[in-house]
Amino acid sequence: MNAMLVGADTLGNIPNVLQDYGINIHRHLSGRNSSHQRKVDRLPAGTDLLILFTDFLGHNVMRHFRSLAAEQDIRFIACRRSVCALKQSLTGAGLCEQACASCPQRLAKHKQAH
Repeated sequence: MNAMLVGADTLGNIPNVLQDYGINIHRHLSGRNSSHQRKVDRLPAGTDLLILFTDFLGHNVMRHFRSLAAEQDIRFIACRRSVCALKQSLTGAGLCEQACASCPQRLAKHKQAH
């Protein structure tokens, strides 16, 4: 699964957490540079998940990216930039950390692939 991250200048341990959930960072925008925010009129191709770090973003920026995700039918989560908050949001969205062989989500994905 590929994710676009918006917010946070540095990611710290976030890439490791995402990797545990089977998520690759497709693109990261810090959210501070307003010129980058205005130029984005579509999420990158291949984006499966949008993650918004709310403690580093203004309301208008969040609204813009949420509407882009809705237009492209891409799910999104919003959370603070902390490992605990990210894990809680990912789990709440139905994603499993280090999915085991008997995980219903993994089995469902496997059936869809065949």
